Amino acid sequence: MLESRGTSEGAAVRRRRECPACGHRFTTYERYETENLFVRKRDGQRQPFDRAKLRGGLERASHKRPVRPEAIDALVERVEAAARRSGGEIPAAKVGEMCLAGLKRIDQVAYLQFAAVYRQLDVEDVQAEIDQLTPTLAKNE
Repeated sequence: MLESRGTSEGAAVRRRRECPACGHRFTTYERYETENLFVRKRDGQRQPFDRAKLRGGLERASHKRPVRPEAIDALVERVEAAARRSGGEIPAAKVGEMCLAGLKRIDQVAYLQFAAVYRQLDVEDVQAEIDQLTPTLAKNE
């Protein structure tokens, strides 16, 4: 093992390794298995927190966008850490809002795609979101 350190959210250990046979270097992540985490849906149902499902939704929103996989992983880690801090259960609305806020910082087009599905926006609503982003886009150019 070459290097070992905790991730920024403290939910995993990142290890940098090297194959003794061929010298190839690679990274592994070891996640802590603590408590079961749950998401409280709008209708009151309680479902297990599913990292893969959350990551898949974020990947679909950022499809064909210049979004690094590490940025998506970090966002998933922040949501998972929030669920852990809130006693093992987090409302689905909080998950959605955290995803929107994170995507807005990462890539505004991915944010719009996620918002359109999550908030079930129609064309006028999407245009209103674009109008709100326009001053931000003008500053960044």
